[in-house]
Amino acid sequence: MSKQELAVLGQDEDEDDGCRPGLLTAPLDEAQSVELAKVFKALGDPVRLRLLSMIASRAGGEVCVCDLTPAFDLSQPTISHHLKLLRQAGLIDCERRGTWVYYRLLPEMTDRLAGILTRPAGPRPAEPRTAGPRPAGQPLPEPAATADDA
Repeated sequence: MSKQELAVLGQDEDEDDGCRPGLLTAPLDEAQSVELAKVFKALGDPVRLRLLSMIASRAGGEVCVCDLTPAFDLSQPTISHHLKLLRQAGLIDCERRGTWVYYRLLPEMTDRLAGILTRPAGPRPAEPRTAGPRPAGQPLPEPAATADDA
């Protein structure tokens, strides 16, 4: 397939963010790759992933930083740094109330990630067969006939 035949995500100005095809249907353009890499990098740290999970699963949709910090064996400035990276990636937002900061999930970004990673509906393409170990008791395949055999 030539480069001209590839449809690249984000190249069509008529597409809006809610209707873009997923990662599994067309290649990403450079800008999308850079943007998504920041989000995946933020999610690639176990502390940040756990923080995001704690925020997203909290009843009422938000959580005070004072409730997040004791759950980790890390200093408050380290937790704040991780939260800042999640905010910069567009995964969470916050609001200061007095001396405390309350964090909430931005579902638009998690919904977008889910849409990008979702396999399109319909028949799956045939998976290539690989030469692997043959099951015990299965005979070797017959060799293909050649012109010399005739």
